[in-house]
Amino acid sequence: MEQRAYQLMEHFGTLQGEGFHTGRAAYFLRLSGCDVGCIWCDVKESWDVGAGKAYSVEEIKALSEGFDFIVLTGGEPAMHDLTALTDMLKTENKYISIETSGCYALNGTVHWYTFSPKKFKKPHPEAYALANELKVVIYHPSDIAWAEEHAKQVNENCLLYLQPEWSKKDELQEQIIDFITRNPRWRLSLQTHKFLNIP
Repeated sequence: MEQRAYQLMEHFGTLQGEGFHTGRAAYFLRLSGCDVGCIWCDVKESWDVGAGKAYSVEEIKALSEGFDFIVLTGGEPAMHDLTALTDMLKTENKYISIETSGCYALNGTVHWYTFSPKKFKKPHPEAYALANELKVVIYHPSDIAWAEEHAKQVNENCLLYLQPEWSKKDELQEQIIDFITRNPRWRLSLQTHKFLNIP
């Protein structure tokens, strides 16, 4: 197996707070580096590609021991060649989820692809085919129509989620709920980890 280092801003065990796998025990690997630059990003420290520390795949294997669900997040994890990492995790019978803006082609293989497009950078075409869930963060009411445009392009089995941006949740809640009740293919995603005050 290829041995290479991955720069992790942080890593931790917690519960998945958002989307389809909400409530599931998970080990998060937050890879450093992002060039998308969302204004409402709540982990801007992850944008620096040099943030944190480099870990070998063997070190990551030891870190994630005891967890069968691994979440690759960032930053923008797909900026990196994830092949060696995902190969190791699959050998260890881990279920691998990635949270990505879809701006980069995926190097590596995962079981679950969470596609969260951003207005600041156009997604790679493959993101629409790979997406298991489309999770659109709603910061402004106009983002709902923008989410619908992406929903037209994803594969037919992709789950659709609207997630209010944390600081705007009270302001946007009514509009989002109204939209979902009229468009039942969509579901609501909430940042439950913030309500619970866990990582």
